Amino acid sequence: MKHILALDQGTTSSRAIVFAEDGSVRALAQQEFRQIFPHPGWVEHDPEDIWASQLSVARRALAQARLKAKDIAALGIANQRETAIIWERKSGHPVHNAIVWQDRRTADACAKLKRRGKTQTVRGKTGLVIDPYFSATKLAWMLDGIPGLRLHAERGELAFGTVDSWLIWKLTGGSLHITDVSNAARTMLFNIHTSDWDDELLALFRIPRSLLPRVLPSSRAYGASAKAVFGAPVTIAGIGGDQQAALFGQACHKPGMAKNTYGTGCFMLLNTGARAVPSRHGLLTTRCAQQGSKPQYALEGGVFVAGAVVQWLRDGLGFIRSSAEIEALAASVEDTGGVYLVPAFAGLGAPHWDAYARGTMLGLTRGTTRAHIARAALEAIAFQSAEVLQSMQKDAGIRLTELRVDGGAAANDTLMQFQADILGVPVLRPKVLETTALGAAYLAGLAAGVWKSTAAISRQWAVGRRFDPAMGRGEAQARMAGWTRALERAKDWIER
Repeated sequence: MKHILALDQGTTSSRAIVFAEDGSVRALAQQEFRQIFPHPGWVEHDPEDIWASQLSVARRALAQARLKAKDIAALGIANQRETAIIWERKSGHPVHNAIVWQDRRTADACAKLKRRGKTQTVRGKTGLVIDPYFSATKLAWMLDGIPGLRLHAERGELAFGTVDSWLIWKLTGGSLHITDVSNAARTMLFNIHTSDWDDELLALFRIPRSLLPRVLPSSRAYGASAKAVFGAPVTIAGIGGDQQAALFGQACHKPGMAKNTYGTGCFMLLNTGARAVPSRHGLLTTRCAQQGSKPQYALEGGVFVAGAVVQWLRDGLGFIRSSAEIEALAASVEDTGGVYLVPAFAGLGAPHWDAYARGTMLGLTRGTTRAHIARAALEAIAFQSAEVLQSMQKDAGIRLTELRVDGGAAANDTLMQFQADILGVPVLRPKVLETTALGAAYLAGLAAGVWKSTAAISRQWAVGRRFDPAMGRGEAQARMAGWTRALERAKDWIER
């Protein structure tokens, strides 16, 4: 049986999974790494922590599976998107911490661009809104804020990349500086219609083209890892931004199919096929992971804080000792007792795009307990996802009949049932929840001949559990109305 090694580099941890060709998990290793918060609203990672943790879990996964590098048909990468890294080409050393997708330090720079009337230019070319979420203003902040950096960049001495590019540079000993279309499409520098870095946008953000990686399809043999990494070269053959990789792993290959991933953030994607659907309701138009030369598009809505709210209850407030405890705590009460928690810790993403919103908790009484707050935290994840789905249906002009789910929080039955209740459509949880990593494995395996077609992949997808709506629509609408009231109080909180 052939095996694929998938690297799943996330916001709070690095994971590596060895998949067999039947899609089953042969081995899994995971390691959390340091989160750096230099100022309120700023989020950074040490790129060397990202690399060290990812290399460590990859080697551990191979050891657990009792496999060597020569036994691996190909390696695929799924990664946190938008996070910006610059490093020296000669030494390979980062010039600054990675600025994470959650970081809001460039909110004012984005506001200035909007005032200059650049919104339609950016949206028309990239499918994105102007927001600190994306890579371009992070990259510009480093070039302008670090003394001498822009001069080095203009001399061609530096390289920029999202996390996939950084990992491939390290895996190959600096011989490959590449990315794929799904990651390039999240930088606010890539024209999703021409499939190239856009000169007008590069000029707008003052980014030298020499900084940027080569953009390639998501499934092809790019090259091999250096021998020292795993003991023998391994072919690198798949790259996908984590959400596009999850869409691929959920076998949502046809237009009209949608998935929602419940990770640190929450991200819903709807495959729109060869048509780039412009959003009129606060969503993004983006590129899917790509096989071959034909572009495929998706509508996307991103919620910045989903599973991270559980992490906050654990680490920030000490409500729980482990994230797994939240389900039992939340299920110990029938409802939230009127409490709403809006986890706008990093502003609000789709469909609101409010970089100045902040976290808010409302409806507290003397009767409020830890359990009510825990349940309100879970329900906030579902409410935010419901808002995205409503916008998606309006933009695409279709009504979804089901939602495929994945990610760590999708294992939470209480959350999944409430999600189905609020949406009013069945929620389908697959047997294999590791769909982000699985998508990276599928992309790599297709290029390596492990799987012959997307049809073969679709046949491997299977439902693990189905959650049908059990709440009356009137009650669901009343709950959503309460959420909307709470949301309005969280918006535009930070003074500009």
